[in-house]
Amino acid sequence: MIYENGKKAILVLMDGTIYRGRGYGPTGVYQGEAVFATGMVGYPESMTDPSYHKQFLTFTYPLIGNYGVADYEDGEHGIPPSFESDSIKTAGVIAHEICENPSHWTSRKTFPQWLDEEGVPAMSGIDTRSLTKRLREYGTMPASLCVYDDEPDIQRIISKTKGIGNPTDDNLVKDVSTQFTRIYNESSKKAVVLLDCGAKYGIIRSLVNRGLKVIQARYDTPYDVLEEYSPKGLLISNGPGNPDKVDSIRATINDAISSELPVFGICMGNQLLALSRGASTYKLPYGHRSQNQPCIELGTKRCYITSQNHGYVVDPDSLEGSDLDMWFINANDQSCEGLRSSKLSAFSVQFHPEASPGPQDTNYLFDSFIKMMGI
Repeated sequence: MIYENGKKAILVLMDGTIYRGRGYGPTGVYQGEAVFATGMVGYPESMTDPSYHKQFLTFTYPLIGNYGVADYEDGEHGIPPSFESDSIKTAGVIAHEICENPSHWTSRKTFPQWLDEEGVPAMSGIDTRSLTKRLREYGTMPASLCVYDDEPDIQRIISKTKGIGNPTDDNLVKDVSTQFTRIYNESSKKAVVLLDCGAKYGIIRSLVNRGLKVIQARYDTPYDVLEEYSPKGLLISNGPGNPDKVDSIRATINDAISSELPVFGICMGNQLLALSRGASTYKLPYGHRSQNQPCIELGTKRCYITSQNHGYVVDPDSLEGSDLDMWFINANDQSCEGLRSSKLSAFSVQFHPEASPGPQDTNYLFDSFIKMMGI
């Protein structure tokens, strides 16, 4: 595909498949894991979600950027209302069409301007249906995204792509976790520690909107340090990468459980709770990344529509002896979507009850957490 004006781009998958399109953002060759998400709205929230760290996010919805990009202005409690972190966290973006003339009253810049400002590569003009079908059939895979002005050495890029390892099979939490402790809604006397593995702002909003003080602490903070804040509960956040590589957090979780401090895990927090109790996880072929994943609450006839972004899940067969029981399952593939315990003050879900973006069916779980804390 040839464009008269502007940059060009090539996406090379590890299996040698090549897609050509229009390029945006800085020129160069970038590496990441090619994944897809099926949400129809919420590209600013999705792209600033730390769980997409080191991933090329493919949007299946055909038009991206049509309502522009807002400013990172502080909202209530100093949290930007339109984003899930302070910067784009995806390694790159792939879309069928990128809108360069948005229309929305909150828009302060175009999608391409945002990419340029933050130095994030992107491409458009490709058949994202074809790419999504390939990832569904063969699974998510390492890829190279090249944005260029002059034709690059394609064979060299193909060769390098075939040789790279899985970009997300590592402890990526250390890259996105807060570098220093932050406190939100400091005047409240009801404190909750948020163990930050790459926490979305939506989780913090959901807590402070319920009158809680939120202590956002780095993921590897020891429990005796967290105790100094006299928390009423511990929330383990979402995050990127392989949960099995984040081993330093398990002692903190187990110390909290031993101290009978209520624990709530979200997304990676669900996996880390399971791992801390001796269970195991495995990687899904192409993950769950959407705003429309149906989840069934076991023992009931309830089905919730949930927002999800994860590539790993808990292995149900490994739960024996962990004091944890299956709570929710995915209606599509029956994978584990939540855990609870009759012996421990702990529960967790694989989906995102804070949505951002997405449905609010399971927002009540934050109220359940407050009830468990007795405040």
